[in-house]
Amino acid sequence: MDAQYIYSSASSSSISPPATNSSAGYSRSGIDVEAKPLHFPANEAVSGAAAAAGSSQTRSYQRISQCEICAEKKQTCEMMRINKKCVHSFCSVCIAKHVKTRVADNQVTVPCPGLDCEHKVEFEVCVGILPKDVLDAWDKKLCEALILEDHKFYCPFRDCSAMLVNDCEKVIEQSECPHCHRLFCAQCRVPWHTGVACMEFQALNEDERGSDDLLLRKLANEKNWRRCPQCKFFVERTQGCPHIICRCKFEFCYGCGSAWSESHGGCARN
Repeated sequence: MDAQYIYSSASSSSISPPATNSSAGYSRSGIDVEAKPLHFPANEAVSGAAAAAGSSQTRSYQRISQCEICAEKKQTCEMMRINKKCVHSFCSVCIAKHVKTRVADNQVTVPCPGLDCEHKVEFEVCVGILPKDVLDAWDKKLCEALILEDHKFYCPFRDCSAMLVNDCEKVIEQSECPHCHRLFCAQCRVPWHTGVACMEFQALNEDERGSDDLLLRKLANEKNWRRCPQCKFFVERTQGCPHIICRCKFEFCYGCGSAWSESHGGCARN
């Protein structure tokens, strides 16, 4: 089919009317221009249009994917893979929510949300989709996971809970948290039990390890009080023999704290 005529002209700051006009061409501003028709074969024009339409459909198809979590259709730029090996595809919004929930649950490794998938979400692929606080928390957990369990523990004060690493070969008892600067026992992993030895503290029941209980125990050690083995009540001997009869009627030795017997009179600790 014949296309419309295409004209070429020279630009100029002044425009003059054409001097002559003929069927062969036009003369404008002293420049002769010949007009020629452009011919396009009909079959090539049709095939070119069809190819353009097909290419447009292909590009449109490639730009749309379905998230396996929310099942919504998203553009390719909104989709992501959790690592190079996993075949599942999710939108970045769903993956961000998935990782945030797992990190909040103190999980170090984040599994693929795909059904029965054993792959893990990689930290690097989520750098651009997670808030900074979530990234920092996840990065911290990943670093802590690299430290052996025997070498790490956490500050016993609940308002601190900073992770501490014991890289010293010596036995350390009293220590100071470098974050909150409070004293704690590195052996018992509790706030520092003033006046109570580690072995004695570890022998206590859970309900006997409170601060008030420890202060009472410290006072008992200073006053040389003894504790009844049966009712756990503290008693003080002011005078007399080591044979003690507690208010609960239990009889014990004030020197060593063991149950009293007829042959116990020669206790070395009296």
